[in-house]
Amino acid sequence: MSAKILIVDDEAPMRQLLQLYLKYYSYQLDEASDGKEAYEKVFKNDDYDLVILDVMMPVMDGWEALEKIRKISDVPILMLTAKGNTEDKVVGLTTGADDYLVKPFEEAELAARVQALLRRTQKNKEEDEVLKYKGIILNLSSRDAFFEEKLIPLTQTEFDLLRVLIDHKGKVLSREQLVELVWGIDFMGEDRTVDSHIKNLREKLREANIEEQIIQTVWGIGYKAP
Repeated sequence: MSAKILIVDDEAPMRQLLQLYLKYYSYQLDEASDGKEAYEKVFKNDDYDLVILDVMMPVMDGWEALEKIRKISDVPILMLTAKGNTEDKVVGLTTGADDYLVKPFEEAELAARVQALLRRTQKNKEEDEVLKYKGIILNLSSRDAFFEEKLIPLTQTEFDLLRVLIDHKGKVLSREQLVELVWGIDFMGEDRTVDSHIKNLREKLREANIEEQIIQTVWGIGYKAP
């Protein structure tokens, strides 16, 4: 599926130019005419792969929109500005922008920066699909667990339980918290269900010849990945 890009600029000719430049690459393109509209679109549809955000706009300028979007999304943001001074660039990058492009610009430069940001984002997404802890590798896409390249035959519940503990490594999670995180708040079983799954999970980790402690019991509270 092609990347979805939100173009934000108060000048219609500039939006049309950006559309023209990027249409060649088969991206899905959407528009907003000011920062407020951009923020609302990201808030309602957090499926954009990139936001191209102009700085000087009415209603809500690019700086304010950038700050508000960063509170709800980590979507890559490319700032556009007619200003070329270093101070503006520093402000943008330290406020949460991922890159900075000064008007006027060439089509090739815009395309290169957009492609670079999208490649970086895709790489980060791929890295996020693998969780590693003390030699254990959890493939979050296939939902498989490995140790020293050997598959650990976990049930789906055991996989989720191990993932939650690793995601919160160092933090003690009560049985109630584990039930909510793994089974959901509507689970009608008993908290002691956690204990039986922890027991089975520990046994499978031992059978995989994992010598390090992966799951620690914290008496009277719950469990943690130390």
